[in-house]
Amino acid sequence: MGDVLNLENVTVRRGGRNILEDVNWGVNEGERWVILGPNGAGKTTLIQLISGRLHPTSGTVEVIGEQIGHVDLSELRPLVGLASSALDARLPDNERVLDVVRTASYGITGTWREEYEEEDDARAAGLLTTFGVGELTERKYGSLSSGERKRVGIARALMPDPEVLVLDEPASGLDFGGREQLLGTLSEFAAGPYAPVMVLVTHHVEEIPTGFTHALLLKDGKIFAGGELAKVITAANLSAVFEVNAELKVVNGRYSATAH
Repeated sequence: MGDVLNLENVTVRRGGRNILEDVNWGVNEGERWVILGPNGAGKTTLIQLISGRLHPTSGTVEVIGEQIGHVDLSELRPLVGLASSALDARLPDNERVLDVVRTASYGITGTWREEYEEEDDARAAGLLTTFGVGELTERKYGSLSSGERKRVGIARALMPDPEVLVLDEPASGLDFGGREQLLGTLSEFAAGPYAPVMVLVTHHVEEIPTGFTHALLLKDGKIFAGGELAKVITAANLSAVFEVNAELKVVNGRYSATAH
């Protein structure tokens, strides 16, 4: 069992088929997980479950000791910060970047009649600075590059001070330089003393930041392997999950894979 996230015998069934099947997974305080798998493996469904945006068809999902289906989701969601391209697309282009981050305190995507204190402004500005976009506070969100949007989205996800940070393909769509800068920032953040538990979803081992501790491999809606990063991310496991003959290299804590 995990003391932060705990899934027992979880199945999600839609349209007559199982998107996830009999998933058992636990995440503990201090761990940093990466989830990998091919398209259709169930990664998006899994993060919807742990972020309180989807109920399982059967089985139990517990987040910080609270069971999905037996707790007010409006109270649970601030505990799980989510950054994803789908969420980024819902943010108003005409909103100031500072407001894009601040509104996460209220769980909304656009300013309305809410009131903020100086502490809110300071926290939002501090998070933007942490992720290298502190100079963008007065810019309109719609004017940002894809890399800037990724960083702002992560800052927004952290605004409510969540217990868990879920990152859905944070490096997708970025060029090499943007990807490496973002992964470096995530590595530094993960090593901080007050960083939350982190769960990062990706298709590529090259996008695993240094400092991550565990990995979960999904295939056809089932867990293929899970546990300590070095034991799970192997050439044999990647070959089986992605159905290629994979060759894996690890240099200075970073992974790279090719097919041969």
